[in-house]
Amino acid sequence: MPEIPPLSDAQLEIMGLLWDRGEGTLGELWSDLNSHRTVARNTVQTLLTRMVEKGWVTTRPESRGFVYLPARPRAAGMRTVLRRLIDTAFRGSAEGLVLSLLDGDTLDEAELARVRNLLSDRRSEP
Repeated sequence: MPEIPPLSDAQLEIMGLLWDRGEGTLGELWSDLNSHRTVARNTVQTLLTRMVEKGWVTTRPESRGFVYLPARPRAAGMRTVLRRLIDTAFRGSAEGLVLSLLDGDTLDEAELARVRNLLSDRRSEP
């Protein structure tokens, strides 16, 4: 998939809802967001409009508006977020991110075991 503009934190929150739900109307998404923080309906509508313009969301007409659907998979969103984190917090160093995760109590034993297995699998790939 071609590179598309990154999501703001608020847009990423909406994408999380869309990825979890599969789709949603403005009213449904606004209600979900309002269940844990106050946000204006117009703000959600503006964010959705910008997300459509960026290529993260598509729409399907519905009787009284639109149904919003994710245009990109969750993995694409996470790669974008991770790249931004690496670029800003670790000055472009993925190694710095990994070392930060491995340092201290960030990962429990089960997570460490999964990381070891992932690294081992990557090493054995041609």
